[in-house]
Amino acid sequence: MHPAAVKITNGDKRAAARAMTWIENGTEEGRRILSDLFPLTGTAYVIGITGSPGSGKSSLTDAFVSVLRAQGKRVGVVAVDPSSPFTGGALLGDRLRLNHHATDPQVFIRSMSTRGALGGVARATREIVHVLDVYGCEYIFVETVGVGQSEIDIMTIADTIALVLNPGAGDQIQALKAGVMEIADLFIINKADLPGSDKTVHEVNTLLDLIHDFEYRPKVVKTTVADSSTVEAAWTEVEAHRVFLQTSGRLTDRRQSRTSCEVMAIAVEQLKGWLGPFLSGTAEGQSLLASLQSGSGSPYAAAQDALRKWRHFMLS
Repeated sequence: MHPAAVKITNGDKRAAARAMTWIENGTEEGRRILSDLFPLTGTAYVIGITGSPGSGKSSLTDAFVSVLRAQGKRVGVVAVDPSSPFTGGALLGDRLRLNHHATDPQVFIRSMSTRGALGGVARATREIVHVLDVYGCEYIFVETVGVGQSEIDIMTIADTIALVLNPGAGDQIQALKAGVMEIADLFIINKADLPGSDKTVHEVNTLLDLIHDFEYRPKVVKTTVADSSTVEAAWTEVEAHRVFLQTSGRLTDRRQSRTSCEVMAIAVEQLKGWLGPFLSGTAEGQSLLASLQSGSGSPYAAAQDALRKWRHFMLS
């Protein structure tokens, strides 16, 4: 086993942080560590916190961490921030919003940039979760960037997904048509001290009433971060969903589906790593592109031709 992997299993925070950096940068060292760690994963429970920008995801995550720390749990937080399309950098402002726990040795906060990835999370988010799992975190929160209607990659990472909404944020019915609404296991109407919170709860429940094939009907709760009792009530619903998944066997199903998605994502990235240099750096690839520019053939046929050449290369 890689020396860093051994340190991570023993709860070495510095080794875990260093490994995460290697993983984010796509280094061979990071891949070796992940290969050693993956068989040891599966202990932590992963909660996805998603919603629109400004809905209070970070503050709510901070409040949930407080609930768990009061129970003596070790907690991990992966906070994903959008990256600049010009510099590639990110503010990583969640470290500021989660500062109540920044010095707590039992809380590991990892901020990361999307680095241009779509879907609300960064490409390496799954791998960072694996490291936190083996490191010893019992619960791991993954807070997405402020998402829109179709950014639903969190469903391939989290066991329970909480969608954070605000009252008075516009046409809730339009929001409920979004793809992200269909993946939520819990709806949290945050900033419930604002006018219109009851109306928002009613609208969400009305839309849920139109769906009749629930195996587990998502709950709709109101929270005000300053009121710890509302946060504790919301956390009770997270735990209720966890119990349902465990007793019904759905937790195993979800994690198997997530593993399948992870394998597919890795395979696609590796294939892109071959196809890119093939198209831009070989005579055959240049010939394919040139034929397209001259009006001969189609991108679909060229893609099939490139894949055939890749298969031949792999089998030879």
